[in-house]
Amino acid sequence: MTEPRTGRVKCLDARGIHHMAYTEWGDADHPHVVVCAHGLTRQGRDFDVLAQDLARDCRVVCPDVVGRGRSDWLADPMAYVVPTYVADMVTLVARLGVEQVDWVGTSMGGIIGMALASMPNTPVRRLVVNDVGPVIEPVALARIGTYVGLPAFWRSAEEAAEALRGISIGFGPHTDAEWLALTRPQLVPAEQDGVPGFKPHYDPAIGVPFRHTTPELAAASEALLWQAWDRITAPTLLLRGAESDLLSAATAQAMAQRGPRARVHELPGVGHAPTLVAAGQRALVRAFLLE
Repeated sequence: MTEPRTGRVKCLDARGIHHMAYTEWGDADHPHVVVCAHGLTRQGRDFDVLAQDLARDCRVVCPDVVGRGRSDWLADPMAYVVPTYVADMVTLVARLGVEQVDWVGTSMGGIIGMALASMPNTPVRRLVVNDVGPVIEPVALARIGTYVGLPAFWRSAEEAAEALRGISIGFGPHTDAEWLALTRPQLVPAEQDGVPGFKPHYDPAIGVPFRHTTPELAAASEALLWQAWDRITAPTLLLRGAESDLLSAATAQAMAQRGPRARVHELPGVGHAPTLVAAGQRALVRAFLLE
């Protein structure tokens, strides 16, 4: 595997300055830039396989959303919200020195992309939304709440891979090698009771806003996301895991009928969320971005 370049950008928040890290693939001067944004507890290296595929024809940038991976942790846990993430991505695009980017967003990364694409003078040219929409199904929220931000410790990468596979069954079938490759960047060395091992590579405080979400806040968020969706004009591809517990078929159908009238493609045998590692999934994204 070709190693990517790494970088980081300074971003502003209410408490000061934080750094957002990113990995970058392909020709640094290529005018076609694709930004890939990950899910709630993940990080940018999730896109290694897709990025290498696209890097033949694009410059691909995969940020670690603040609080995850190599990016800084925020002083205020309640700042782990979409407006913070969108502001950081605007700073990132400015740092990249381009007027337009294509956006590939999985779950939380898709929501960030939707918000950014809905803004006046948006830099988003084409949008790929991976298994997320304005309506987040309660069963998925309950499932995510069983692990996000909670303490975890594993004695080996293999033990971590097995545990993470258990809570990520919706990612779909992967070989052991593929799953271990997805797992390793999710880990940071740690020690528990004198025993070396690993813990999740994110700030546990990212779970704080999640746990403070009330039904009223969820309803308000849904309304705002539909408003954002209706403002999007960029050509949009919506991927849905056919077994997704987060994005319902009804919501996907509504997303095809309003706003950017997304092209919807369901992926059989996959839940929440497709990893875009499988060749068929990558081919869908590649064809849409390069057509």
